[in-house]
Amino acid sequence: MMHGGGSGSSSSGAIPKRGGNGSSESLSSDSKSSFSKDSQGQSSTSSTSNEPHISRYQSSAVFSSDRPANGEEVPVIPGEKLQRMSRDVTYLCPFGGPIKGNLYLTNYKLYFASKDRQNTFEVPLGVVNRVEKVGGVSSRGENSYGIEIFCKDVRSLKFAHNPENHSRREFFEDLQQLAFPISKKLLPFAFSYSEQFPEYGWSVYEPIQELKRLGIPNESWKITRLNDKYDLCDSYPSVWAIPAAAEEELIRSVASFRSRSRLPVISWLHPFSQASITRASQPMVGVAARRNKDDERYLQMILDANAQAHKLYVMDARPNANALANKTKGGGYESEDVYQNIELVFLDIHNIHVMRSSLGKLKDICYPTIDDSKWLSNVEETRWLEHIKCIISGAVRIVDKVENNKTSVLVHCSDGWDRTSQLTSLSMLLLDPYYRTLKGFEVLIEKEWLSFGHKFQNRIGHGDDRHSDADRSPVFLQWVDSVYQITLQFPYAFEFNEYFLITILDHLYSCRFGTFLYNTERERWTNDLKKKTVSLWSSINSRKELYLNPFYCEETGANRVLLPKENDLVSFLVILRLH
Repeated sequence: MMHGGGSGSSSSGAIPKRGGNGSSESLSSDSKSSFSKDSQGQSSTSSTSNEPHISRYQSSAVFSSDRPANGEEVPVIPGEKLQRMSRDVTYLCPFGGPIKGNLYLTNYKLYFASKDRQNTFEVPLGVVNRVEKVGGVSSRGENSYGIEIFCKDVRSLKFAHNPENHSRREFFEDLQQLAFPISKKLLPFAFSYSEQFPEYGWSVYEPIQELKRLGIPNESWKITRLNDKYDLCDSYPSVWAIPAAAEEELIRSVASFRSRSRLPVISWLHPFSQASITRASQPMVGVAARRNKDDERYLQMILDANAQAHKLYVMDARPNANALANKTKGGGYESEDVYQNIELVFLDIHNIHVMRSSLGKLKDICYPTIDDSKWLSNVEETRWLEHIKCIISGAVRIVDKVENNKTSVLVHCSDGWDRTSQLTSLSMLLLDPYYRTLKGFEVLIEKEWLSFGHKFQNRIGHGDDRHSDADRSPVFLQWVDSVYQITLQFPYAFEFNEYFLITILDHLYSCRFGTFLYNTERERWTNDLKKKTVSLWSSINSRKELYLNPFYCEETGANRVLLPKENDLVSFLVILRLH
């Protein structure tokens, strides 16, 4: 059937692979080889070093010699249509100098072909961050009149137009409309894309099925549909699990005391100890130190659901100073003097604005060229690896509490949809080998990122021309980069390869699939994405062979708790997509 749209130490315990057989043990990062494929798809290994690891995979804006099929001017995918063409355009390539050719614009991409058609490349319009005109008709000098395109994945592209052709104005205006459909009250390309696939990606994640895989419901936890119409919390999914003793009145009271009504709900449950990972937003205590007895009682219920523990760890993703500052805005954190039997830990992960600035600095040092003589000092100044280290370190601390101490952990930041998603999903990846499979990783993204309301629309700015919007931030990119770092340390533990991660990032921006559109499950349901767009997982799961790690060892490498060394960070996934 075809489907389409309309710290490096060993852990004392072990996590079995639910639903499968095999031994179970913890795994520290002893192996130092990484996995990749060469340009012909052959497997190869490479050792990590202090130099940046550069993938052999080509991203969509790298020259290739592929030519359109059937003699067409531009290769198109189902639903794609040619909108405009500019002849005698010069691509000012930062690597090889000016290249003359033709520039094509479809409702999905920019496509450049050199005069001899030996060099072509394309860029999905969803990747475009902003477009600027360069020079005027009276500008002097060769290649001084044209457009510059700044991309969300840190690339910039310059095209010089021939003033005599008078083609720039029309091309610029059409590009503005097609690249930023949301700003023009139009739909993104995903609603036009109509390719059919053997696999139906929208069925990858079923919340009830995933909760049952975790052993829920049980005597301590129950599944609730209180949010079935998204009226209790509009940024939460319709189905989630809560302590079995919690009644509706208490749940509504707790939601009213948490930022954006994002009350604590379960993300993961240990199959042996029943230690849990729950997620939430900050409590609204404010400078007046407000209390909510129901919230205090509810956290005790989470603790009581784990009979082996006498303390609940609250992992606040923020730096202490930031959490304290949130009190002036009505937020804050759980006081150990008020909440009985909790221990509060701050993980020092900075906010979206700091991360946006860090990525900008990283872009400046790695595109279009890398200065090898100052590479290490330049990297240090961006603080990108420092931020990645904090995320991995925080996840390892959560894993240590859950796996070794057998204690439950509540994770939150301010609103619970950025740093919280990074920490819960990364710790679950380390704890549960299921999430290290191809399908399991897709489920992890669907559950912890998409269903729990990470604001993909705001953070990426799909189809939005407000390129300087303060809501933009590489939160998800940062998490995928963290995952990539871990795959380098544990090359046998993951069923998927780096091309899988790169493909996810490519389509995070592309707007070809409906998967990453909108901010919440409610918005995706309202806009009927499952019927009107194609899932990214439909494409990936229909050609799995492209994304499988040939070194994956299910019985030895997969069935273990992973404890990465956060100091062993030597590479950047963001760079792999550019070189």
